Amino acid sequence: MHMFRTIILNISFIFAIFSPVLFSTAYAGIPAFVEGQPLPSLAPMIERIRPGVVNIATRGSVDIQNHPLLNDPLFRRFFKGFENLPQRKEVKSLGSGVIIDADAGHIVTNFHVIDGADEIAVTLHDGQQLEATIVGSDPEADVAILKVEHANLTHIPFADSSRLRVGDFAVAIGNPFGLGQTVTSGIVSALGRTGLGIEGYEDFIQTDASINPGNSGGALVNLRGELIGINTAILASGGTGNVGIGFAIPINMVRELTNQIIEYGEVRRGMLGVIMQNLTPELAKAFGLDMHQGVVISQVVEESAASKAGLQAGDVIAEINGVLVKSASAMRNMVGLMRVGAKMEITVLRDGDKKALTAYIEDEIEQAVAGEKLNPRLSGASFESHDEGDNKYLLVADVSRGSAAWNARLRKGDLILSVNRAPVKTLADMKKIIKFSDKQILFNVQRGQTALFILIQ
Repeated sequence: MHMFRTIILNISFIFAIFSPVLFSTAYAGIPAFVEGQPLPSLAPMIERIRPGVVNIATRGSVDIQNHPLLNDPLFRRFFKGFENLPQRKEVKSLGSGVIIDADAGHIVTNFHVIDGADEIAVTLHDGQQLEATIVGSDPEADVAILKVEHANLTHIPFADSSRLRVGDFAVAIGNPFGLGQTVTSGIVSALGRTGLGIEGYEDFIQTDASINPGNSGGALVNLRGELIGINTAILASGGTGNVGIGFAIPINMVRELTNQIIEYGEVRRGMLGVIMQNLTPELAKAFGLDMHQGVVISQVVEESAASKAGLQAGDVIAEINGVLVKSASAMRNMVGLMRVGAKMEITVLRDGDKKALTAYIEDEIEQAVAGEKLNPRLSGASFESHDEGDNKYLLVADVSRGSAAWNARLRKGDLILSVNRAPVKTLADMKKIIKFSDKQILFNVQRGQTALFILIQ
């Protein structure tokens, strides 16, 4: 009893000191007082933005890899019927999403929440359930955009995540374990977390606001109710529960990605054309530099944007567009978020001198792509673009036996003549035609001396 009273008194003392600053926007209109002090509460802010967070439920199917024994004729002879086992199994997932454009019906979530989904149901705060379609996604950053049709949605405004500081208060809203909308609070524990191996592009906000399975794609907001991040992952013992280490994608990064996804259905990353590594203390000493962080260029690709800008092996990157570059992963994120044609002002240290260079991000020429990056129905297939002077053509490079593409009768070596009745000769041609949300895709392929149509659905 005494311990409980002491905690209450301590909390009242803390609130008495900090509530005029931290909660001035939160308790407006609440007349309750405790010992002469206004009763602090996040409730008004939460009530205002909760309609902007939705629950997401998906249903889909995945390929079942056949056991090698099923390919053994002797096994099939004595165990007839086993060769006809189902090739796919149904999967379901639960997650969260955030409405970012009420007029357009756009919802941002994590790619892993909707990966492989055939059906996506979005449940609003008031219990209404809507069917959602996929606008596009970026698996490398784990971001996807959905669209719903509804006339009365509420979106959450964006903050500027570059202004975040360690110690800022943060509130997480999502659908943990499918329980329904849940609110937790904490602080920003760290910024710029990279090298975790969670995503291809990492620049995470770390928070101790409780994030659990099902919170993926949900909102991380500040005390003004502005979106500072999209909750994405946790570190947990056994991978099942929260231990106070959660990660969110900064909203500035999400904004850059979603703008491209909405415009193109994907993120069109450009290429600078360098191989780089972190500047270690040993390398800094070897280069005669008094620096503890930075990036060293170890190789420059010929005829690349970097080569044209004058970058050389041995250059130390100090700044990009006025922002300090602390690591190779941070530089990779900077380049990866820039659109093709974007101007990049680079400050380098070369032989003790500081030089200012200008590069223009160039389009990355893709020679191969995995089918699942184009559409889940192409899972298991890979495609290659070939350029032999004036002769450009597109091939099915490989197909995994038992995969969705295999079951649809695509085969390795098929020459793709058209997709959805439009002629194609390059991966760029095919990517313009195939949408991630397409329910069916019509291929016209040449196989040996014959040609045939293949409908994948």
